[in-house]
Amino acid sequence: MLPDLSKHSPTLSLQWRSIAIESTIKSQLPAMDSEKISIVIADDNQLIRETWKLILEQDRRFFIVAECANGAEAIKAATKFAPDIILMDINMHPVNGFEATKKILKQAPSRKIIGISVNNQPSYARNMLQLGAKGYVTKDSTKEEMINAIITVYNGGTFICEDIKKKMQ
Repeated sequence: MLPDLSKHSPTLSLQWRSIAIESTIKSQLPAMDSEKISIVIADDNQLIRETWKLILEQDRRFFIVAECANGAEAIKAATKFAPDIILMDINMHPVNGFEATKKILKQAPSRKIIGISVNNQPSYARNMLQLGAKGYVTKDSTKEEMINAIITVYNGGTFICEDIKKKMQ
């Protein structure tokens, strides 16, 4: 029950009721963005960034908070947005994905990074995992494989795409 402030000021009473009603309504609504997995996409190819954003935002579980053209931008975005997941291309300039991963995880060890590369050599995946990344997919990976990687890593697991797994055995 709201206090009766009308004897002090009709305007104050109306403002108080408005704030209380707005607060009640907000508390009853689901917090949509807080339930979504926030993602930063770091890739030097604009078309790749835009394509992954378009694909991933079709899934209601994901929200792209930033797109970065290089590792330096990814480091800044990781600090500014504190995303749940960072999709990190390896071959970028002036700061590559290996170096950006190292710097981000030094600043915030709980960040979850998934390495992405056109390179399907197991050494790239091993390097990313040794630096602290939680996953690795190639740019040949399917939409389903990328989504599986994001969900697995978000939930605390490690994910390596099938193409790389086969070569690691």
